[in-house]
Amino acid sequence: MTSALSSLLQEQLDKHNLSLDNWRELVQRLLDYGVLCRDDSQVEAELYDRFLRIHELINDYLGLMGIRFQHDSHFRFVRILPPGARLPGMEDETDEPFNAGLRNRLNQHEVALVLVLRAEYDKALREGGIDEQGCATLSLEAIAVAMKSLLRRNLPENMGERRQAFKRLRQLRLIHFFAESDIESGESWIKIRPLIINLVSNEWLEQIRSHLADNLLLVDDEVEAEQEPGIANSNSIKTTPFFNRSLFSAEE
Repeated sequence: MTSALSSLLQEQLDKHNLSLDNWRELVQRLLDYGVLCRDDSQVEAELYDRFLRIHELINDYLGLMGIRFQHDSHFRFVRILPPGARLPGMEDETDEPFNAGLRNRLNQHEVALVLVLRAEYDKALREGGIDEQGCATLSLEAIAVAMKSLLRRNLPENMGERRQAFKRLRQLRLIHFFAESDIESGESWIKIRPLIINLVSNEWLEQIRSHLADNLLLVDDEVEAEQEPGIANSNSIKTTPFFNRSLFSAEE
């Protein structure tokens, strides 16, 4: 940062009794983690409170790079939104492609887990199963059952891959659990955090449900055709709907 910019920035920070080091710590944390949750730790609580004091200055600074943020004052979190990212009610001004590192790239296990947890969170919302922090609590066994029911796949058999998937989602502040040993037992409980709503919209859920409903009907038709010789089944199972321009991309 040039001396002129530093001086201008320091002039604005002085109004809030903050130093450039305070500024750097906050901005670097936001860009590195992509999210701040006040309830997560004392460090994040201090950074979140600092953000509230200078959020307009942060917005101006990030806006120069085409980066926005989503601030939820109720659940007290801030999430960085890379250029082109779409959230309900927060459409980007441009529709230009953006493939830099600000996007969180998840592997197939992690994407599947996010989709299932979002569906289970939606179910908890409808049934009134949300606590004061906006979290839904679900057992690991229930998650495994939901995975099989919704996506017709299992949780990773390899315990290392399973730990990595849950750890990645915890880093993104989508879930909460205390220790890695919590994901080794079906009787363990995981908290699904409200931030998951921002990654998987209701439109996505409807596409998934429609896709699965169509495929289940086609499977039934195939079974009937096999039971009745001479009847050819011309249908084929549809491919999984492609969700474009999400906040994350699946790695092959």
